[in-house]
Amino acid sequence: MNPETISSSKQKAVTPLSFESLGLRAELLSAIAAQGYTTPTPIQAGAIPLVFEGGDLLAGAQTGTGKTAAFALPIVQRLSETIPREKRRKPRALVLVPTRELAAQVSEHINNYARRLSLRSTMIYGGVTIQAQIERLHRGVDIVVATPGRLLDHAERGTIDLSRIQVLVLDEADRMLDLGFIDDIKKVAEYLPAKRQTLLFSATYSKSIKQLADQLLNHPKRIEVARSNIAADAVTQAIYEVERSRKREMISFLIRKGGWNQVLVFARTRYGADKLTEELLYDGIKAAAIHSNKSQSIRTRTLAEFKKGDFRVLVATDVAARGLDIERLPHVVNYDLPQVPEDYVHRIGRTGRAGEDGIALSLVSPEERPLLAAIEKLLTYAIPRQTLAEFPATAARRSARVQALKQAAKAPRDRTQAKQAKAPAAGPAPRRGKAPAERPAPKTGRRGSRA
Repeated sequence: MNPETISSSKQKAVTPLSFESLGLRAELLSAIAAQGYTTPTPIQAGAIPLVFEGGDLLAGAQTGTGKTAAFALPIVQRLSETIPREKRRKPRALVLVPTRELAAQVSEHINNYARRLSLRSTMIYGGVTIQAQIERLHRGVDIVVATPGRLLDHAERGTIDLSRIQVLVLDEADRMLDLGFIDDIKKVAEYLPAKRQTLLFSATYSKSIKQLADQLLNHPKRIEVARSNIAADAVTQAIYEVERSRKREMISFLIRKGGWNQVLVFARTRYGADKLTEELLYDGIKAAAIHSNKSQSIRTRTLAEFKKGDFRVLVATDVAARGLDIERLPHVVNYDLPQVPEDYVHRIGRTGRAGEDGIALSLVSPEERPLLAAIEKLLTYAIPRQTLAEFPATAARRSARVQALKQAAKAPRDRTQAKQAKAPAAGPAPRRGKAPAERPAPKTGRRGSRA
């Protein structure tokens, strides 16, 4: 793929009145209606007809714009037109995703569409036993949703046959490159037939994305429904500048003052996520953490409980930034700014989805100002700053309380030191080490008595 083969102008798709105009089957229309969708999003209106045409596609769309359905619906319909008679079907469509959470999200959508048309799909990702995945593949599947590393394990073991893949989808391709999957993606491509349709979806267009498209796509058509690297318009952003040591207090204050019942908080490290969770629990705010150190079963259960409202705060690392699909999530907080500016866009994209409004707040310490500058350069605008009139007073009272407690703890020691200073000197202190040996008692034997 050469740069000139991609249209430089963005396609401004006119959203049709209904999904019927996109040529979808009745079974798929019924599945869409069951999920409450009535009108295609711009990425769906632009991508679905192009996927039906069979050519390669390079699509740019922000997270939360409905791009999963944009490739899943036409793929399911095309595969349903020719159902293999063999019992143990070989995969005919492959969707590569960066994280386990996104694999679960995409797989859920595909299952909702595929089961109505007698198609089978499965998930493949690391962190769980490989034997169960081998057994599902052995029974036969039509569509595989996988993370690159675990899929490559299967390919090298010979437990999956990728020779019949008709469609390859690279979902969240920029995130996969950020996580270092570029080599795995290239190795997976070696197991695929040369003649196939390849669809690449990315929220951002970097130099590495263009290079990957050059290697894997053949004369693709390009659509872009929103400016690259720009956060969704439905998300209201704000910055609170605060000292690092006072972040925990500020986020507790924001949650309590705002009466937030559901908020996703991003921390930079797994240790930081666990520590913040403990502190929120200490403050009386129900919270739980989700990161790569947690087993997949715990992560799945925690996410399900958060969606049900069993606790108010879910603290996550960037491993979950792309894969969490939480309907009508009202608040996202960047407790720590991300090291990679693009991750900011993906984080706040967890709110303001599917036409809903959302609020994304960032707590920025003085040490993080360079990271904020990089984010604003990416966005091409300054994020509004806000202040809390009540917070400084609250922080000052808490600080005074802490100082008073420290002084009270030091007081007994100070009094002891004062008494020791008034006591009379008792001679030089004995030297450290062994105690001086006592002089032996005088002998009282016969010779001693004569003396």
